Amino acid sequence: MVRKVTVLGGGAMGTGCSILLSERPECSVALWLRNPEQAAKMAQSRENRLLLPGVSIPEAIKITADVRAAAADTDLIVAAIPTAYLRQALVPLAAHLPAGCPVVSVIKGIENGTFLRPSEIIGQVLGPRDVVALCGPSHAEEFARRLPASVVVAGDNPALLADVQALFTTDRFRVYTNRDIVGVELAAALKNVVAIAAGICDGLRFGDNAKAALLTRGIVEIARFGTALGAEAETFSGLAGLGDLITTCFSGYGRNRRVGERLGQGTPLATILAELPGVAEGVTTCKSVYDISRARGIDMPIVTEVYRVLFEGKSPAAATSSLMLRPPRAEA
Repeated sequence: MVRKVTVLGGGAMGTGCSILLSERPECSVALWLRNPEQAAKMAQSRENRLLLPGVSIPEAIKITADVRAAAADTDLIVAAIPTAYLRQALVPLAAHLPAGCPVVSVIKGIENGTFLRPSEIIGQVLGPRDVVALCGPSHAEEFARRLPASVVVAGDNPALLADVQALFTTDRFRVYTNRDIVGVELAAALKNVVAIAAGICDGLRFGDNAKAALLTRGIVEIARFGTALGAEAETFSGLAGLGDLITTCFSGYGRNRRVGERLGQGTPLATILAELPGVAEGVTTCKSVYDISRARGIDMPIVTEVYRVLFEGKSPAAATSSLMLRPPRAEA
């Protein structure tokens, strides 16, 4: 039986997921983009030239901007729209999706103002349905070219977890399951903020010692935040936590790391974002995490200094000094 899978979002991750799923003979894959002009260009060129240049999009994938065509008779939705645009993008789809159609979120962020995770936004806009989160070290620039990757899918429905695990697993893409969707989504979101700090280290040429210390203290900070919000501590040492953090902070593909690097080199944030292909989720996520941590009294020194660089005009060098000159304490 052929299953229709609709991928929402024509960015690198959405395009990569559609290519991966098209390997499944039991899947009929549609890729939905909000921009009709962009959809038409991708359908003609069979390539996402901006974000995945040189990667062919199989002819079997239907690329469309038509809401009804994308939603009709869909068996599974894969949501790959940046958090800041997710709610707006989902609204026109809500009326056309089959009732109970499950959703796989590959989104990494926290919504400003509401402080909702992607799975919570999806549930709020699309109504009651099962939602799982698939996260981990998975740059689409690599797995779309069939380079090996391993990720984790998290949620409350064991049957859906097993189904998504089987659907996404290939000889080059390995999927583990996890029941802690809160921890997986928070780890995925917060690693982008730490990646900005890692990029600042690179831009200031601080070297390996500084970056290693930043990542080590960064995962502590992420776990502290996540457990305060109900996540399981073990999640943050797994693929969605430490695994994704390492990839994002070192990879040349990491947009958040690139933002930090250019900040460290002295480029204004507005210029960086205007010139950046794609979206750096860590910028908006940083504001949400900073607001939550202040409201709940969670100690987040790295997030605080990144926030001050991004939104208060503090220099990266001054932010570094603030971190280094904090009162000595025991490691914890």
